[in-house]
Amino acid sequence: MIPLRDSQPSQSTPVITVLLIAANVLVFLYEFSLDAYSLNHLLYSFGMVPDRLVPTTIFSSMFLHGGWMHLIGNMWFLKIYGDNIEDILGHAKYFLFYVACGAAAAAAHLAFNLDSRVPTVGASGAIAGVMGAYMVKFPKSKILTLVPLLVFFTTIEVPAVLVLVYWFILQVFSGFGSVGHTMASQGGVAWFAHVGGFVAGVVLVHLLGTRERYRRRPDLRW
Repeated sequence: MIPLRDSQPSQSTPVITVLLIAANVLVFLYEFSLDAYSLNHLLYSFGMVPDRLVPTTIFSSMFLHGGWMHLIGNMWFLKIYGDNIEDILGHAKYFLFYVACGAAAAAAHLAFNLDSRVPTVGASGAIAGVMGAYMVKFPKSKILTLVPLLVFFTTIEVPAVLVLVYWFILQVFSGFGSVGHTMASQGGVAWFAHVGGFVAGVVLVHLLGTRERYRRRPDLRW
């Protein structure tokens, strides 16, 4: 299932979400301009390498991506879910929330890949946190979803809670299925980073609280 858009309107301009998308795109364009040697050096310098962890790379790795599809997929999910979470948290708190979820995602990945020498890059852990928060705050929002049916595609509206629970379960099973051979040896998807980020988003959106005017809205289920 591929989410296309959500039905939950945002009542403020998603400044931080737009800036995050712009920053990720600009960094990737810089990556794209490099030769293979320079790109490899960049990824090992600013990506998070569990075997020789440099704390600052936990943050810098959130703005690096491994290819066009990696970038587009992450930015698309951030566009769908990010504006509403920024709307209810406020700009500054949302940025802190995003970074904290990314850090939690990194910690979860490290826990299962301590000896890995593969640089971990991507914003998906932080974005998973945004998705976890969205599931909690907007469970009844409808997600227009592209669904493959044999040889053609159709679109259906699915409650956000179902889309996001399905996504989370997929990450958990994929993560345990990859233990011991995928990320630690040759690279792949950091499944447990997604799991850690998602759980952090669920927890942190409660701890941080939301702006007063959103707590009074009858259409949201807090």
